[in-house]
Amino acid sequence: MIGDVNVRNMTEKTLTNTISQIFQESYLFQGSIRDNILMGKPNATEEELQTVLSQAGLNEAIARLPNGLDTLVGEGGARLSGGERQRISIARALIKDAPILLVDEATAALDAENQAIIAETLARLRGSKTLVVIAHQLSTIQMADKIVALENGRVKEQGTHDELMQNAQGIYAHFIQQREQAKGWRIV
Repeated sequence: MIGDVNVRNMTEKTLTNTISQIFQESYLFQGSIRDNILMGKPNATEEELQTVLSQAGLNEAIARLPNGLDTLVGEGGARLSGGERQRISIARALIKDAPILLVDEATAALDAENQAIIAETLARLRGSKTLVVIAHQLSTIQMADKIVALENGRVKEQGTHDELMQNAQGIYAHFIQQREQAKGWRIV
């Protein structure tokens, strides 16, 4: 359901205009960085483009590139780092300006610096969009207004971080305890 409407009753166009997606595996198309971002909204203004570059933390990376926004990304984005590809995917989703942003493990394959940039981007979007975030990263999960813990595809618990932590036997609290215990692990 989106609002009070079952998504099965929405037209494909309405649904695609309502939701932007950011996936763990970002794919870029042959062309420039600009081309890839503007796929989200081909008629976007330069001001809109600059806004999403800033929101996605891309300004510094773009400034380093010899052709800036007109730098060719290579097939699948091969000429860019994983973090740069992911931030371009985020900018493409943001420029679409859909009211719902579906984020599926967007930081899972990234280094700590890029994870932090993307987490900051998501935090800045709170209150301006509905964010549906699928994640295992504690920093991403804990900032949620509502957490839904799934087990075998079924909802087991839901609530805020604090509410779910009150049930020490719950799967969410168990997950958090496991993550905390693993923090200090090192391969020697």
